Amino acid sequence: MGETAKTLSERFGKVLQKRQSISINRQDTSTSINTQMDFLIPASKIANLSQGMFVGSVADNFDEKIDEKIFHAQIVVDNAKVATGTKAYKKIPVINDFKDGNGNDIMQQQIEWNYNRIKKDVVNIIEDEKGRICKDPDLCHLLGEELKEESNKK
Repeated sequence: MGETAKTLSERFGKVLQKRQSISINRQDTSTSINTQMDFLIPASKIANLSQGMFVGSVADNFDEKIDEKIFHAQIVVDNAKVATGTKAYKKIPVINDFKDGNGNDIMQQQIEWNYNRIKKDVVNIIEDEKGRICKDPDLCHLLGEELKEESNKK
């Protein structure tokens, strides 16, 4: 719909269209034919596709040219099979409902707790690695003097 249909219409490009108009008046009848560039698939046509209908464009290879790259198609659904499959669905179990003992929503607190725990873990990993690098004669040159002194204090 909307912007998506417009973007797709622009992506499919334009094609030269011939238009014929006939003017009839009391003295004579005139026919005019003109050409203009119009979108190959107008945005309105894309926006009004029914459920299961789709349009697309495929790319070809250098050695395998495809003459008709733009297509439209329809997905045909076997409703009986879908209904049978739907009946066999199992309910997804609740793993964590983010409720405390009193039934209060504690999701935001849980997120903050996890965030702070991960931040602390990252700091610990960095400190451990700095200490390991500082103690390794082959790697200690990678740390600046300030970091070496800081690691040696700990």
